[in-house]
Amino acid sequence: MEVASNQIRVQSLVQEGETVVPPQYVQPPETRPVHGKRNERDTPPPPVIDISSVNSIHEQLGQACREWGAFHVINHGVPVELLDEMRRVGRSFFEDCTMDQKLSYACDPNSPASEGYGSRMLVASNDTVLDWRDYYDHHTLPLSRRNPSKWPHFSTNYRKVLAEYSNQMSGLAEKLLGLISESLGLPSSCIKDTVGEFYQNITVSYYPPCPQPELTLGLQSHSDMGAITLLIQDDVGGLEVLKDGEWIFVNPLHDAILVILADQTEIITNGKYTSAPHRAITNAKSSRLSVATFHDPAKTKTICPAFEPPKYRPVMYGDYVSSWYTKGPEGKR
Repeated sequence: MEVASNQIRVQSLVQEGETVVPPQYVQPPETRPVHGKRNERDTPPPPVIDISSVNSIHEQLGQACREWGAFHVINHGVPVELLDEMRRVGRSFFEDCTMDQKLSYACDPNSPASEGYGSRMLVASNDTVLDWRDYYDHHTLPLSRRNPSKWPHFSTNYRKVLAEYSNQMSGLAEKLLGLISESLGLPSSCIKDTVGEFYQNITVSYYPPCPQPELTLGLQSHSDMGAITLLIQDDVGGLEVLKDGEWIFVNPLHDAILVILADQTEIITNGKYTSAPHRAITNAKSSRLSVATFHDPAKTKTICPAFEPPKYRPVMYGDYVSSWYTKGPEGKR
């Protein structure tokens, strides 16, 4: 099914009963997932950290940030009911709305990462292999960017849930950056002050069942551009994090939030802490939903290391973003 601007929504392919993945979604052999061979070296999953505990919290965070760049947090202060509501309204948009209703919120196909409903985020050319994913991207912070009229209103709760979720995630992101700063012996405000006011996007990703999951990726390998990403999954799972050259499956934890360090935090910490390459795999049986909340600097912000001697040169975040959009994710930068 072709839709606005000749873009094909992945969900429509599934609804039409496609049994063969179209060629534009087929990954080259070297990037295809290896199904059924997870954690061959018995590598443990990313750690789970109770951030309500004062005992050894900085030590645990430091180890997780050095070795993984990703970890689950529990007792994080965000109501679990809100996490459930965010998953519910997100899934409802994709599964309860007609295609015409969804297309009324279509993003601008000529503007990278524009707000709205789409399938080709950050695709630089028509030759790029596409992800087996549809998404809805929301611009939520700062408040000057927040325009609820661009958010779905088929449900009376959608906009209310999204606004509350945005506020809760922003507060948690600031708290986590404070703890991460302290774990390095820096003032708690150090990383947040360098990042400045959060530019927050919330992306709800919907991964329909795939007839040939061994050929596709729901989301290709990349590390996030900004400072810190907070992610929740449904119970299907499909997220993998790269550690020591091995893709590790991240089991969904219903009450937990996955923290993913992004590239600007690696720069600020002078490489002491690492951003986490990650990807999403597909499956043949079940649709999957995730909600990622990105916290980025303003594009006019210059990011530089907090330690001497610096391993990274100062970079204006807008220049970093432009390079990322132009070249595509291509793993970690």
